[in-house]
Amino acid sequence: MTTPADGYAHPEYLTDAAWVAAHLDDPDVVVLDCANTADAWQRGHIPGAPHVADNWAKNPNTPIEPGARGQHVMSPEQFKAMAEGYGIGDDTTVVTYDHAQGLTAARIWWVFRYYGHSNVKVLNGGWRAWVNAGQAVDFGRPKAPASVTFTPRADESFIITGDELKEACALDGGARDNVVVWDVRSDAEWDGTAANYSNKRIGHVPGAVHLEWFHLMDRNTHEFKPAAEIRSILTDHGITPDKTAYSY
Repeated sequence: MTTPADGYAHPEYLTDAAWVAAHLDDPDVVVLDCANTADAWQRGHIPGAPHVADNWAKNPNTPIEPGARGQHVMSPEQFKAMAEGYGIGDDTTVVTYDHAQGLTAARIWWVFRYYGHSNVKVLNGGWRAWVNAGQAVDFGRPKAPASVTFTPRADESFIITGDELKEACALDGGARDNVVVWDVRSDAEWDGTAANYSNKRIGHVPGAVHLEWFHLMDRNTHEFKPAAEIRSILTDHGITPDKTAYSY
């Protein structure tokens, strides 16, 4: 890992290629390839890593628009089945990675955390870090998963509802002094020049600050920027530790 761990509040949320390589044969470690498509996984992946079929872990039974994927996280029963299908039990260390600057890997990391599984890490730098480190690449299918039990324990504090967000914000003048609403979407989605297919209206939450997520990533290494640099970027946008931050 070229990004120093010093300064991060939770450096244990990240891992590096060397640690993953050293644990490929560990039965208590499962590495998940969170590539956007199965084709990307088939072109090469970390040995033993299965492809997460739906890297957003969304519930297919709650579509917003006809033909659109559901926007809500999988139900406990759905996520339990998915985790156990990959051989992930309550005591398993999970490592997620992608080739999208951490976008999809971080989403799966978040869902595991939402369902109470804290032993999950993101491979800092993802597929690029793995290849650049000269680690082994596989093209085959992973072995059959072990028989395990995953117990989902949803932590609702990870999610805020629309009504709760309205209460937290003074919509006539923006967010309250102790609240910051962080819009991580693209510039075009923020200013309404492009509409996401699942958004019924264009624009953004009144009073929200705009900072697209990838500004916290190193575009060359796909690693998270150093903690001090990230902290400076967030502070410049009013996203500070003294405020409750809500992101979308």
